[in-house]
Amino acid sequence: MATLGSRVRQIRESRGLNQEALAKLLGVSRPTLSLIETGERKISAEEIKRLADIFNVSVDAFFDESKDPGVFIREAGAEYKKPGNEIRIDIPRKNLAKFKEALLYVLNKVGAKPNIGETVLYKLLYFIDFDYYEQYEEQFVGATYKKNKFGPTPLEFRKVVEMMIEAGEVQKLPNKYFNYPQTKYLPLRRPDLSQLGAAEITVIDRILDRLSDMTAAQISEYSHNDVPWLSTADGDVIPYEAVFYRTAPYATRNYDAGVP
Repeated sequence: MATLGSRVRQIRESRGLNQEALAKLLGVSRPTLSLIETGERKISAEEIKRLADIFNVSVDAFFDESKDPGVFIREAGAEYKKPGNEIRIDIPRKNLAKFKEALLYVLNKVGAKPNIGETVLYKLLYFIDFDYYEQYEEQFVGATYKKNKFGPTPLEFRKVVEMMIEAGEVQKLPNKYFNYPQTKYLPLRRPDLSQLGAAEITVIDRILDRLSDMTAAQISEYSHNDVPWLSTADGDVIPYEAVFYRTAPYATRNYDAGVP
């Protein structure tokens, strides 16, 4: 099994972060991170927990590679029996098409804004998915969102984006925003609107009009007061059904009247 330091390096590289970017997020110097990765400097329990939050993985992922979530594409109706210790997230192909076109729609509309990095995208997708579910009681993209200290995180995002980069649909760019490392994604084609319904586009537009000017810190803090996030334990998957307990200003329906 890989040493703890080499496992940190392995996960960092898989996420496309250089040492300088991760050192800033972790709150240490780049030389210190280098010593951690080579095993010359011990890593504290607090630093491991911080790294788990940064990488959106469980602490176990640093000690057992099988604990790093796997994301797989499957055909609609296909069944899968997972081994007991494997964390697996399946994306039905019909949801994959929605995910791609919704992301391209968002990027074409607001991706060029300086504040729109990966963290903001995560929260925009969360509110699009959960607002649509609250409004229509059915899933739009239906991504799997994990609760961490930075707000809801779509676990399928990296796998889908990797596929889109390989297909020449988006470009990933390292960037800085107010001297903080930022990952930007630029669209390389227009969205296929035939994959998106009118109601879905309306929900996306409403979210972008309301939230797309927020910084990563602002939208993360905003997401922390939404009932689905508040009612979920740290590290757990946020249940869609929690949207029906939302309060103002997050609720999209008038529950007193019993109608949308």
